[in-house]
Amino acid sequence: MLSEPCLPENRYRPCVGIALLNTDGLVFMGQRRDSQLEGWQMPQGGIDADETPEQAAFRELKEETGTDKAEIIAAIPGWHTYDLPPEWQGKLWGGTYIGQRQKWFAMRFLGTDSDINIQTAEPEFRAWRWVPLAEASSLIVPFKRELYSKVTAEIRLLVFGD
Repeated sequence: MLSEPCLPENRYRPCVGIALLNTDGLVFMGQRRDSQLEGWQMPQGGIDADETPEQAAFRELKEETGTDKAEIIAAIPGWHTYDLPPEWQGKLWGGTYIGQRQKWFAMRFLGTDSDINIQTAEPEFRAWRWVPLAEASSLIVPFKRELYSKVTAEIRLLVFGD
């Protein structure tokens, strides 16, 4: 069950985002398969009507990285939103949403690199790598950069204290 319901008038798709951190403090970034842009992103995806954001985070992590060997170490307070570029609005997600409303989680990766397999049933990424958290916002598509800057700053504060 969504902890904060998406009201019909809300034009933002309820979604989770995951900052998966390895033992070196680097964050997982995947290069999207469906983007003509050179965009990389952290795992993310929609929240189903029958699940909590925490459940959605683990499901999305497994669907996108092939593993759920992780634990939540922090949840960013509140929700963050971003708008799709105007030319994409009305085309994605059945045309219902103008962007996404995301609940972000920092997760500690409990596996090894060999546990990650992006060739899942419905692959979203064509490549992946570990990057310093401070670099994540420079790798994302331009319309999500402001969101990623805010999210990575909050994760740095919550997880690393700086």
